[in-house]
Amino acid sequence: MSSHESSHRAVQWTPRIICIAFALLLSMFAFDVFEEPVSPIRKVGALLVHLIPTFGVLLILWVTWKRPWVGAIVFPLLGIFYVVWSWGKFNWMAPTFIGGPLLVMGILFWMSWRARATSTR
Repeated sequence: MSSHESSHRAVQWTPRIICIAFALLLSMFAFDVFEEPVSPIRKVGALLVHLIPTFGVLLILWVTWKRPWVGAIVFPLLGIFYVVWSWGKFNWMAPTFIGGPLLVMGILFWMSWRARATSTR
């Protein structure tokens, strides 16, 4: 494999791997529902509600898998939305650790899209 092919593969796979890791990170926040003193049925319901952002990120990943330009647009918009929405509601770390990776994923998907566009010419 040439260095050009390996760098193209890295640009293609990096945003997808980071997106999966980000979904796992979001999922970890959902598990705090098990500390609540409610029935198991309510815990499952609360878990599903808390996993909605994770399902959203995975849905976007599914769409962007073949269309990285979608991720280049949607992920930074989600990051900006989250920072604006959460500003003042949480410690500064929440907008940084949620909005920051979304912005980075958008940049990486843009790079993936550009690399794909130049490789097909």
